[in-house]
Amino acid sequence: MKMDSLSKNEEFARVVVAVFASRLDPTLEELDDIKTAVSEAVTNAVIHGYQNGEGVIELTASAEGKILTVTVKDTGVGIADVEKAMEPMFTTAPEGDRSGMGFSFMEAFMDQVEVVSAPGEGTTVTMRKKIGG
Repeated sequence: MKMDSLSKNEEFARVVVAVFASRLDPTLEELDDIKTAVSEAVTNAVIHGYQNGEGVIELTASAEGKILTVTVKDTGVGIADVEKAMEPMFTTAPEGDRSGMGFSFMEAFMDQVEVVSAPGEGTTVTMRKKIGG
């Protein structure tokens, strides 16, 4: 699914992934974890990837057995140092009262988070979670 890089689409993305994940019969806690991680990834794309400008965010979800995979991709500014960006409290938008905890939340709520990015090429965040254990 593709959507405009708008803050209001963060909630839409949460709902879409929650509905998709529901077929795996997650607990309410697992569903909340997934929605929070998706929220953080989409918000990062809007605020950091496109710097609140125009762009398109691509959201994909798939299930293999009980493993849910969600990918959030933008073609924005990209990240020069992914390792640094994934450190807690690191933010490229401190003026917007950003906590720098987006990737940390994704890692806390999902079983696996992979970030692939390069300056000028955008960012792809792939998150996986085993449902039911």
